[in-house]
Amino acid sequence: MTNGHEIRMRRIGHMRTGRFVLVPMDHGVTVGPIKGLMDIRSTINKVAAGGATSVSIHKGLVGEGLKDVGGKIGLILHISASTHIGPYPNAKILVSSVEEALRLGADAVSVHINVGAETEREMLFDLGEVSRSCREWQVPLLAMMYTRGKNIKDELDPDSIKHIARLGAELGADIIKTNYPGDIDTFREVTRGCPVPVLIAGGPRMETDRQVLEMVKEAMTAGGKGVSIGRNVFQHPDPTKMVRAIRRVVIDRYDVEEALEGLEGKG
Repeated sequence: MTNGHEIRMRRIGHMRTGRFVLVPMDHGVTVGPIKGLMDIRSTINKVAAGGATSVSIHKGLVGEGLKDVGGKIGLILHISASTHIGPYPNAKILVSSVEEALRLGADAVSVHINVGAETEREMLFDLGEVSRSCREWQVPLLAMMYTRGKNIKDELDPDSIKHIARLGAELGADIIKTNYPGDIDTFREVTRGCPVPVLIAGGPRMETDRQVLEMVKEAMTAGGKGVSIGRNVFQHPDPTKMVRAIRRVVIDRYDVEEALEGLEGKG
């Protein structure tokens, strides 16, 4: 018998391939209403038109953001937060719950964990508690796992990324989002060491579309199961075309040149 967890996983990913094209839009809490997120409803409509499998937003934007596309795109409610203007930007705290996410119609929840931060132990405790609630309610859990803190010298260190991906899975996450360490071989170690799907983060806005798509292609080649790309999508001049190009690489297995042709309006 199919359970609620399986049904919800299918809503946030691609049913046939089990891959994910997630566009996170939780940045408004951390850094404010930046370019691309001023009109959340318009942006969500654009990424849905491009074929994104899901978006992640905070609870206050659910009603307005999904007004036109509710039920047509997966909803992941982001339930942890901090701000860049506060004294502890790396200290994420819970601002919602699994139960509230269900009441709002979400298909899954996500939490952000900064391993290496001064409040690492509190965040790990929260991850464990959210995981327990998710299992009780059969709700998928996405853990955004990063290494951040005063003692972290390199956030792209492959061994650290491999560790935190496994950490998230061991504490009950169904999907891991983390940084791409920079090459196929090191990311293959990350995916091999993690028993649940690993998605790559998009990071800061890149200079070219080719750079984004090449990173995505490498990650998929190394065993990644999708992407969670924000600024390189919603700050793109044409978010719909950018999502469509990423989807072609992630789900349709296009090469970079083929995906670029579509992005440039040639295919």
